Amino acid sequence: MELEIAHGQMVRQQVRAAEVLDTHILEVFSEIARHEFVPERFRELAYADMRIPLPHGECMMMPSEEGHLLQALDIRPSDRILEIGTGSGYLTACLGRLGGQVTSVDIHADFIKPAQELLLDAGIGNATVSCMDAMQELPAGEFDVIAVTGSLPVYDDRFARSLGIGGRLFVIVGFGPAMEALVITRVTETEFRTVSVFETDIPPLHNAPTPDPFRF
Repeated sequence: MELEIAHGQMVRQQVRAAEVLDTHILEVFSEIARHEFVPERFRELAYADMRIPLPHGECMMMPSEEGHLLQALDIRPSDRILEIGTGSGYLTACLGRLGGQVTSVDIHADFIKPAQELLLDAGIGNATVSCMDAMQELPAGEFDVIAVTGSLPVYDDRFARSLGIGGRLFVIVGFGPAMEALVITRVTETEFRTVSVFETDIPPLHNAPTPDPFRF
């Protein structure tokens, strides 16, 4: 009962209060039990607006950040979605409820099976999860939506080049404490439009290149 109350408060007092007003996104947050995707020892914090630690130094974004990510991507029911960084699978589940087909990859092999099981338990049958280092390769094909859930110290245009025309990429670029969350839309084969949506500070993708700040 306490988790149910906290769940409702998360949607109303954190996500909606942060100006995530898309009714479909709010419905998805209401429907998916976030605590099922949170490590057992942090379960009582599942609906707090804070980052939840995961193994390997990873974390779940704050619910308000997840809401802004989903709203900024303007996901449609037919969208083909690529998620870089599966983590616990919670955001994967949200993407699956909003879009058509989700391909999610994570560098950590021990994340894959638990996330896939949680997705199936949540009734998400349109998401596949596999182990892949996105800094070395990306799944084949073009995508309508790409969500990169770890930060990039240096922007990598490989992700945007995996978009179809009209596709949207969410990516966080820069160094803490003020990284920039961007939505990049592929307008034509060669033209991209970039919009800054908020500032944050999250761990970088594993193996993401980090320039030497003292080298010019």
